[in-house]
Amino acid sequence: MIIENTGLNGVQSELEHLDDSAEQAGFVRWQWEYYRATYDLKLSDSASGHDYFLRMNTRAVEGKLESPHAVLKIESIYIGRATFPHGMEYESPIPGPIMNTAMQRLEQLKQLLA
Repeated sequence: MIIENTGLNGVQSELEHLDDSAEQAGFVRWQWEYYRATYDLKLSDSASGHDYFLRMNTRAVEGKLESPHAVLKIESIYIGRATFPHGMEYESPIPGPIMNTAMQRLEQLKQLLA
């Protein structure tokens, strides 16, 4: 599920600042290459036992990710349920408490990047 209207789409930040801010909000930069990076936040639903990942895609608009001064632009933000062994399922409904936590973390990240 793509999350719209977060206020983060299109936001630009230097890599070092984005990494620090994302980490404070609980995100980890897992996947990255020279021109793009994906930040993930794992959310666990104790009621169902399912894990969900809030994922934020970014792309370099200046420089490469080798430099902490590279400027990244936030593109898509989406959430999905983890499937065994390494997949993500984006069509299933997201439980209310998980979605609430996701939105709180996105708001926290937005404030940190402001």
